[in-house]
Amino acid sequence: MKTNFETMTKAELRAYVLSHKDDEEALRVLMSRRSGIKYQFENTEEGKQQIKNLIQQKIEGKL
Repeated sequence: MKTNFETMTKAELRAYVLSHKDDEEALRVLMSRRSGIKYQFENTEEGKQQIKNLIQQKIEGKL
């Protein structure tokens, strides 16, 4: 019987992937659930400075 990864919570799926590292389908489903913040900056000096500030804040643990 095939495991239904779509019905698993993210925590359950993560635990499954950690214990079944060769299951590519489970990993694909887990990676498809990734959520992330996407930033868009204009290609200007101001935009470049905003990127530098953002990176610095991440390095300092402020984000």
